[in-house]
Amino acid sequence: MKSLLLFITIIIAHPNLVTAQKYFTKNGTISFFSKTPLENISADNNQVVSVLDTQTGEFNFSLLIQNFHFKKALMEEHFNENYMESDKLPKATFKGNITEPAKVDFTRDGNYNITVTGDLTIHGITRKISTPGTIIVKGGIVSANSKFMVKPGDYNISIPSLVRDNIAETIEVSVSCSYQNKM
Repeated sequence: MKSLLLFITIIIAHPNLVTAQKYFTKNGTISFFSKTPLENISADNNQVVSVLDTQTGEFNFSLLIQNFHFKKALMEEHFNENYMESDKLPKATFKGNITEPAKVDFTRDGNYNITVTGDLTIHGITRKISTPGTIIVKGGIVSANSKFMVKPGDYNISIPSLVRDNIAETIEVSVSCSYQNKM
């Protein structure tokens, strides 16, 4: 009985112990889309690892570049070998935070508009970014979505002049993750 009373006292005195949770996924999706008059190019990566800390608002993402898949095998080969050099620079990461995590109630169903700010590393180059997104809480399941633009040139990704008109100067990146409670 004393241990039960002590446990209840600790929970009441430290409510963050109950609500502090980490959510995890290893099959999040990041897609990109390049639109030009000559050609549209898209690719998906469904093996994105992400952790979300609901107490601090910290977001972390990590993916292997070679896990992007294209409709055409030759595009995938050129992407990995010529542009992204995925044998030398195999990963892309994002480490950041929700700018106002207290505005998201992870215990109540709803759609929460957020802004995430942090460090995006692609092709060995790290740049600060800030992007809007949405956290969806439904039936205890947490999902996150975002779209933002990336310029390959900002990450020292060179596009050969022969195909420069086929690839947009700015690429749309879409993120979609459904998290499991990791605790």
